[in-house]
Parts: sequence; structure tokens; C-alpha cells
Amino acid sequence: MRQCLMGRMRSITLLLMLFSSWTIFTQAQMRISPEIVQQWANDFGKQLLALTNRYSGAQLLQKKYKDIEPIVKMEEVDGLKMVKEFADEMENMLGRKMKSVKRMAETAEDADFYHEYNGTLEFDYYNAMMINTLDADGNNIELGGEFPLEENEHFNNLPVNTQQSVIQVPTNVYNKDPDILNGVFMSEALNDIFISNFEKDPTLTWQYFGSSSGFFRLYPGIKWTPDENGVANFDGRNRNWYIQAATSPKDIIIAVDISGSMKGLRLTIAKHTINTILDTLGENDFVNVIAYSDYVRYVEPCFKGTLVQADLDNREHFKLLVKELQVKGEGKVKKAMKESFKILNEAAAAGRGSLCNQAIMLITDGAMEDFQQVFEEFNWPERKVRVFTYLIGRELTFASNVKWIACNNKGYYTHISTLADVQENVMEYLHVLSRPMVINHDHDIIWTEAYMDSVLFNTQAESLLLMTSVAMPVFSKKEETLSHGILLGVVGADVPLKELMRLAPRYKLGVHGYAFLNTNNGYILSHPDLRPLYKDGKKLKPKPNYNSVDLSEVEWEDTEDALRTAMVKGETGTISLDVRGIIEKGKRVVFLKNEYFYTTIDETPFSLGIVLTTGHGRSVFIGNVSVEEGLHDLTASDVSIANEWTYCETDIDPHHRKLTQLQAVVRYLSGKEPDLECDERLLQQTLFDAVVTAPMEAYWTALLLNASGIDGGVETAFLGTRSGLLRMIRYAGIEKRVANKQGITSKTDFYILKSTCFAVDGRFVIAVTSVTVSAGKRTAVAGGRFFFFL
Repeated sequence: MRQCLMGRMRSITLLLMLFSSWTIFTQAQMRISPEIVQQWANDFGKQLLALTNRYSGAQLLQKKYKDIEPIVKMEEVDGLKMVKEFADEMENMLGRKMKSVKRMAETAEDADFYHEYNGTLEFDYYNAMMINTLDADGNNIELGGEFPLEENEHFNNLPVNTQQSVIQVPTNVYNKDPDILNGVFMSEALNDIFISNFEKDPTLTWQYFGSSSGFFRLYPGIKWTPDENGVANFDGRNRNWYIQAATSPKDIIIAVDISGSMKGLRLTIAKHTINTILDTLGENDFVNVIAYSDYVRYVEPCFKGTLVQADLDNREHFKLLVKELQVKGEGKVKKAMKESFKILNEAAAAGRGSLCNQAIMLITDGAMEDFQQVFEEFNWPERKVRVFTYLIGRELTFASNVKWIACNNKGYYTHISTLADVQENVMEYLHVLSRPMVINHDHDIIWTEAYMDSVLFNTQAESLLLMTSVAMPVFSKKEETLSHGILLGVVGADVPLKELMRLAPRYKLGVHGYAFLNTNNGYILSHPDLRPLYKDGKKLKPKPNYNSVDLSEVEWEDTEDALRTAMVKGETGTISLDVRGIIEKGKRVVFLKNEYFYTTIDETPFSLGIVLTTGHGRSVFIGNVSVEEGLHDLTASDVSIANEWTYCETDIDPHHRKLTQLQAVVRYLSGKEPDLECDERLLQQTLFDAVVTAPMEAYWTALLLNASGIDGGVETAFLGTRSGLLRMIRYAGIEKRVANKQGITSKTDFYILKSTCFAVDGRFVIAVTSVTVSAGKRTAVAGGRFFFFL
């Protein structure tokens, strides 16, 4: 026991780390010998040691822990058991979100079943862009009206209406189109289910329905903020959650005509069409892009003859290459079709790609050849590969040929004559690919990768929130449309990842311990080393490709990819790695032996991993004190707890949302809020830490009141415990120099102008802003910030 509690205090080593360079000035322009500098360091170390012993109070705390040895119990942490428990709790939480989405889908389908389409329907609704907006005469504008909004902490302090949803319509969609009005009227039934879901699960955030006709119903209701041009560019049909839910995973070959006839505006439209198709793909899809004229060439030669995952990196890479395409020669569509079928057939035979839908996207201004033989050889009679054709330009001379290709290969033909036509026409292929799901009523639930939806709300608070979405398709159940397979839209809900990670509390993982999540594609959902933001002036913005960071890029000591492979496969197990950890925001490196424990989260594509560090997180000691004694010390003026941790659930009952964690803990333990849901084990450890460390307040206060005063430069003393408890005291008289400056002697004198003394994990740390060192007639001045670890 004594070794566990006191092990780190047996030997004290001085490690001097300078984070800015020393600049040595000498009054006599004389060289300072290494021996003198070494003597300075030795003397400096002794004085620092004396300083830390005096102001940290470590010896008192050491004695206190020794006194309570007989009443504490050591426990070994079972990492595999712990990660499974965390995963089960996460599965339950995510399961509640899935149940909410299922209720939304069922409600929407029932509402459509009983709704009769009315082409002359007149219906007013709350348009999110127009609510609370007055005209020049002070009257509410059409589709606006008075819409009460109130700031809500649960929704990042945004003004919301938790009793009503709103409708957002993209600028390029007419907001009173009969299809829009009928869809909005039908989906009014979702209002009650939104409210009911939120009452059943108060941890829910945004709930929504994205209609195939273009409108977007959002709960709770908000005032929509357009972009700087006053345009609402957001279209739910382009979002990843909509696309993934509306279609199954797919392999796509984009074949673009770059013959001489495609010059000018046609090539510009073709490039935009390619980019729009790429934007409809996600991590579960695979893609390649080929360009053809007299011959076929791959826009990326490194991807010749294969399919690549359509992650953000690859999609952006294709866009850059497509931008450089130039026209020349004569278009040979037969060669392009042969090469496309060859790629897809070889991928299917080898078990590569999505192993689901396969399609060719043909982008051309015409097809003059006899191409029937290609389809007879590669695609008929099974027609496993769908062919979608996009006729570019105003000319319709070859429209019949291009349409024949699509119609005889279970695809879809569309004519794109302007850039404005691209978006709507490209989206049609999603409806075709969704038909088998609709006809079979495959209500597959999907989960997206991590993302920051700053587009949606255009607010700083929301843009910093990393989340995942759960979504489900909504189908028409009407008898007359079942055979056609009509997709009504997609319902979904957002899950902030920080809420999910609260189920793996830090106090259970110990110093240097952490939890992380990744997808079945190997991409990180949450990880302490995932830094998705960068500073652009005073604003924080998402980094490019922030949501396609592979696990191997942060756990880079896993050189064999053993950890990544096991988690991608959804396995359960453990692995040990020697790692170099970074702390103090990159200012220090520590060498650690980490043990990784991992398992899958059932009913989701996610895996959970936790890390316990040898010597830090594998053992815990458990103590017990009375609530009365613990509360007395917990409410001391020098005590605080980690407010970002969850000691008590304050987000379930709206009346608790304004409470800090410390306030919630005190009210729960004192019996004033017995209905709060609190972590009993964490509270037990926090109360124990409060009692054990209570003598520190009296010790530090006695130093502060000592008649001899505080040594100049000592600014703050504080300690932290594994339960998140923090004690701190600030001393006065900071800018005073220490040492006798009367007469310069050969004795080494140190003047610490400003410093902070504190303890981290059993080691004392002094942060020094500047130091002046004198020895004889020589003076050395160090400027910058230094850390001394004892």
C-alpha cells in the first residue's frame, strides 16, 4: 500500500526544460565556464526544491495519506470488463435515438398514407427564413408570422421553440409549389412526435425530416440564418445522412466525354455534374473517374483499373483533377463503356468495393456509335450494373441514343442544358437506386461519420459541436404506389459526440487514460488527439478533411495496424503499445506503456476503445467517508470540481440545466434534489478526496498569514485529484525579487521574477516567467517561459 501511495516521492530528480533559448549577457564580456553554469543549476535546484517543499504542502499530504492507509482499499481495474460496460451504456443511449427515429418514420408514413394529394391546396406554414419578419407597414410577411423563441442551454443557447417545428426551403425551390405544400401539410403530424420524443429522451437534440421534394422540417423551431448573400443554400437532400439513408452502398464509375464537341460551356457543365455526383457519395461508397475521347484515360493514373473509397480525401482529389480536364479528339463511348464494365466486374469478382449497387454515370453531349454489343457482352440479361446518362448542352440530336442506353440498363436519363439544372437532375439517380429498398420496405438505420454542421445554424456555438446523425428512410405505403417504390424522404436526429463520450468518464480511466470511438471504415469519431479546428484570425474553423482522419494517424505507434484492423472488424480484445504521449499542449513528451481495450457497439457501425496507462490507470484506491463530513469539506471556498464531467445528470430535467455540477452535487447530497441521477461511485471518491485534502487549506492559509511573508514570485498553489476535485490558493506579493542584493559576492543568487508552483501526478511543477542569475561580477538573464519539474 505504502509503495502505491508514496512510490513517486522516494526520489526527486531535477529536470530543467527550457522552452525558449537562454540569452547570456556578461557585464565584462567574459566567457562563463560550464562548471559555473553547472554550479548555478545545482544551487537553483536546491532552492527550487526547498521552495516546492514549503509551498506545495506535499509532505503534509504525504503524511495524511499514510495515516489513512488502513481504511482504504486498492482495486485492480479490469480494462476489458470496463470497455464492455461503457459500450453497453453507449448502445443503450444510441438505441434510444434509433427508437425515436423509428417513431418519426412510422408517423410520417402513416400521415402520407391517409393524405390525399390536392393540387390546389392553400396552406400557410412557418417558414424558418420568414418567421418574426415584418414588412414596411409593420405586418408579418407571408409564411412568416409571430414565432416565439427562447434561448435554451440544451441547444447551445440558441433561441428555439420546443413546442413547434419550422420549415426550411432552399432558395432554388418554390416555397408554395403544390408538392411542397402537400408535403408540409402531411408532415405536420411530426410535430407531436418530435415533442413526445424529446419528453421521453431529454438528451435528444435536433430532430428533422428531409423531404424528397426539397423542404426540410426541423425541431425545435429556429430562425434560419441565410448566407451573406441572403440565400438559403442548405438542401437536406445533399446531406450525408439523407444520401446514406436513401440508398445502399454503391460502386460508381463516372465516365465523362472530353471530345472536341464538349468545349466551352458544355465542359463546364460536365465538370460541375461530376463534382455534384461526387458530393452524393460517402465513406461506404467506392468510385473512379475516367475521361474518354479517342481513347480512355483515368483522371488519376494511380487508380487505374480499380475502385477507391469515396471518402472526403479522394473526392476532393478527383475534383482537383477534373478541374484540369481539356477537350480533344472524337468521343468513343464504346471504349468508355467497356472499361467501366471491366472495372466493376473485376471488383465484384474479387470481393472488392461495396458489394452492393453498381452503376455507371455517362456524361456526354451525344453517342453516335453502335454500342448495343457492349451491353450484350457485359450487362445483359442480368443488368446488374445500372447506367445513368446525362446529356449535356441544348442540342437534342442524339438524345434518343443517350436515353436508350439508360432505359435498357435499368438507369435514368436526364438532360442538363444549364448549370442551374445540375443539382436537381443529378439527385434523380438516388431515387432510382432507392427503389429496391422502397419496394422491399428495407428500413435500414444508418449512422454518419463525425461532422460539424456549421452550415445548418451558422453560429459559433454550433460550429464547435462534433456530432453524428442517425437516419432512416420514409416510404410511401399507398397501394397504388408500392410497385413504383416512392421515397418520401428521410428522418433523422443528431447525437453530439461529447454527450456519448460522457459515458466513458475520465475518472475511471486515470492519468493519461482516455476513450475513443471510430467507425467501421477506420475513421475517428472521437479521440483526444483529434483536433478538428484551426484558428483563422479570431474565428475557429473546421480543418479540411477533419472527419476523415484515420485511427492509424493518431495511434501511430500501432505500426502493424493490429489495433485498427481489429476495431474495423468489430472484434473485442486488448493490445499493449509503448507510446510517446504529449502533454502541456505539446510542450512535454512522456514515455508510456499503454494497454488498449476495445469492443464493438452493437447495432451501430462504431467501435469503442479505452486506454489505461501502466502505473497510472490500472489501480485505484477506494475510501469512504460520511456524507456530512464530505459535504463540509467539499463546500470549502478553495474547492471546485470539473464542471465538464458528469457527476449528476443536469440535462434531463429542464429545471436542473442551470445548475453547475458542484451545485447539483451539493443539492443531491443534502437531500434538496433527491431525483437527480448521480454517479454514486464518483461522488464517493470526490467526498473522500475532499476530506483527505482538507488540511491543505489550513496549511496554505497559514503560509499566507505568516509574519515573515511569502517568498517573492510564488503566485499560486493548487492540487488536483483523480475524482476531478481541485483545491487552489493565490498568494499576494508576486512581483518581489528573492535574494539578498546587498553586495555582489561569488555566491550564486537567483531572482525569480514570476513563477507558479503546483503539483501534477505526484511531481511538483514551477512555471517561471523570467529568471536573473548572478555570480560574482557575471550576470545571466533568461527571458521567456520555463518549466522546472522536480
